[in-house]
Amino acid sequence: MYETSYHRAASVTEAASLIAKADDGKLLAGGQTLIPTMKQRLAAPSDLVDIGQIDELKGITESGGMLRIGAGTKHADVAGSDLVRRLIPGLASLAGGIGDPHVRHMGTIGGSVANNDPAADYPSAVLALDATVHTNKRDIAAADFFVGMFETALEDGEIITAISFKAPEKSAYAKYRTRPRAMPWPVFSLPATRMAPCASPSLVPVRAACSGPKLWKRPCGQMVGRCRCRYCPRGG
Repeated sequence: MYETSYHRAASVTEAASLIAKADDGKLLAGGQTLIPTMKQRLAAPSDLVDIGQIDELKGITESGGMLRIGAGTKHADVAGSDLVRRLIPGLASLAGGIGDPHVRHMGTIGGSVANNDPAADYPSAVLALDATVHTNKRDIAAADFFVGMFETALEDGEIITAISFKAPEKSAYAKYRTRPRAMPWPVFSLPATRMAPCASPSLVPVRAACSGPKLWKRPCGQMVGRCRCRYCPRGG
C-alpha cells in the first residue's frame, strides 16, 4: 500500500467536513471493496474517512409500514433482523447470501449501494422495492439513484445515511452463481415483489440475461430506469 491519512469521524457532519477538506478523500465503511482496491493500487486516496463507528448510521426501524435501514448497518444485521424478516423477508434472504461470513459481518448496505457494483446483490433489490436513498443532503428515489455501472447520483461530499423501503405484500430474492464456492457474487439476480394494492408483481425482469440494476418494468409496461444492455428488448 502507500501513504494515506486516516480519520475516524464521530458524526456524519464531521465526516462530510473531513471529505470536503481532503484532496482526494474516500469514505470507509466496511471496506470490502475499497481496501482490496487500494491493495491493488487501483485507488490511491489521499485521505480515508472512517464512518464505521457512527451510531446515527446504524439501526433498523419501522414506522407506518416503512422499513428504514441505516447506511452503516452490516449485512449480517439485516439478515438476522426479526423486523426485516417479518416485513421484507426477501431482503433478509438477500443479505444472508451476500459473500461469505466475513463480508456479511463487515460490509454495509450503504457501502454496497454507493459502490453500485453490477455484481452486487443490493442494487437490484433497492430498485425493485422502489426504495428511497437518504443522504446528508437530500432524498433520492431508487429509479433516479443508479446511473450506470459503479455510477450513482451521489455528488461530491454526499453521504448515504439510510435507505427506506415500503413493506410489500410479498417478496423473494434469487440469484444465479457460477462455481458458488469460489465466486459468491451473482451473475444475475431476480428480486420479485408484490406491492399493495396491485394484484400482480410490481416489478418483473425484462430479461434474466441483463445483469445491471436497471432491468425492470412494471406490469403496465412502464420501464423503471433505462437498461442499455444488448440483451434487453428495450435497450439501446
